[in-house]
Amino acid sequence: MATLEGSADADLSKDDGGVRRRDFINIAAVSFAGVGGVVALLPLVNQMNPSADVLALASTEVDLSGIQEGQAIKTIYRSQPLFVRHLTAKEIAEADAVDISTLRDPQTLEQRTVDGKKQWLITMGVCTHLGCVPLGAGEGENKGEYGGYFCPCHGSSYDTAARIRKGPAPLNLEVPPYSYTSETAILVG
Repeated sequence: MATLEGSADADLSKDDGGVRRRDFINIAAVSFAGVGGVVALLPLVNQMNPSADVLALASTEVDLSGIQEGQAIKTIYRSQPLFVRHLTAKEIAEADAVDISTLRDPQTLEQRTVDGKKQWLITMGVCTHLGCVPLGAGEGENKGEYGGYFCPCHGSSYDTAARIRKGPAPLNLEVPPYSYTSETAILVG
């Protein structure tokens, strides 16, 4: 009998290159535990995604067809005011005539608008000094000495391209990311 047990041990110690039953069970158990761990973590990771109301504010569509030349409107983007201005030929000429080397935050009107749509200026309506809402987008509001926007909190004046020209604001009004969805509509965000 000793020879039979010895030969059985000899058969178990041989590695013939195949997967033994014990190896298969170990691989299956580890795989099952890994899949179970992923399934358990999925709801925890998913709860960190933004809620539907936050996603709804992530972009804003604006219809440009009702905005007359020389007019500006205020709307909301990410809970902040957004200014959409239809520039006149005179306002475009005034913005182009400015030597950008004299500006605190040098940018041309072309850099602040989309190619071929120079007449549409889309900016955030938040002063870059302390976050007040500048005047100039509403009918009859003070546009400041440069014809753009005027911040009543501390006296910052912006020109027709919403570039800072006077006052404590360090930067131009921010141009948010936007794209044209049609000839008369933009999607901000």
